[in-house]
Amino acid sequence: MKMVIRGLIAGALAALLATTFAACAVEPAAAPAPEATASPAAGSSSASPSASPSATPTPSPSAKPKPEPKPSPTSGPRLFGKGDSGDDVRDLQARLKQIGWFNAGVTGFYGNVTTEAVSGFQGKRAIAVTGFVDQTTLDRLHAMTREPTEAELTNAPPPVPSGKLDPRCLTGRVMCIDKSTSVLRWVVGGTVQMSVEVRFGSQELPTREGQFSVFAKSRDHVSSIYKTPMPFAMFFSGGQAVHYSPDFAANGYNGASHGCVNVRDYGAITSLYDQVNIGDGVVIYWS
Repeated sequence: MKMVIRGLIAGALAALLATTFAACAVEPAAAPAPEATASPAAGSSSASPSASPSATPTPSPSAKPKPEPKPSPTSGPRLFGKGDSGDDVRDLQARLKQIGWFNAGVTGFYGNVTTEAVSGFQGKRAIAVTGFVDQTTLDRLHAMTREPTEAELTNAPPPVPSGKLDPRCLTGRVMCIDKSTSVLRWVVGGTVQMSVEVRFGSQELPTREGQFSVFAKSRDHVSSIYKTPMPFAMFFSGGQAVHYSPDFAANGYNGASHGCVNVRDYGAITSLYDQVNIGDGVVIYWS
């Protein structure tokens, strides 16, 4: 019995070994070939990350073209100029005086003052600055002015506007000064002896109004406050006086005094100064 069992076990082991060896003798199946890597199509991006795009350069501003210089004005033929004299020059001076370019007396002689006035007029209006008169200068001047009057051509004083005399001016000796007409009248015994144009102070420094009397006179006075000349000064209220003003003579009513009564007629103020006495009246009023 034991022998039979041993035979069965030996047979089983032999069968098992045969099976094992048979299994090991079988050739293993070939491993599947790896898939071919597809080559990238033309124009396609590669798998590797691409470089970051470069920043678009900001164009630098181009330099502004320089404007071409304007051509300088050219003058025309000389009609008249320095050294000439006559009616044309007289007319020229009177017209320049109308627009504030000529402050001297009209003489009919073309000298340095007229040359400077013409040059200033030309430069202000972009006309070739020559100092002499050409057709362009003459045409522009005529367009800006009117025909001069006989008084303007002969330096005749303009008529002094009349106004009602203040009742306080009708007795005694009084410088009667009317702010309404800008006229000073020298009145003696109710009769007007002289009339002259005057200028007053500004709103900041007004000329006082009322009835006063002359308390001091100074022929060659200079202001201690403003350091300006006050020739033929006749003081009537503090530092306010009637006196000659070179500025009023040159610039007319374009300016104002510091409160005084300015006179621009040198001959008239010289005569008035000699007639007025200390104690004579001064009346400043509106008619």
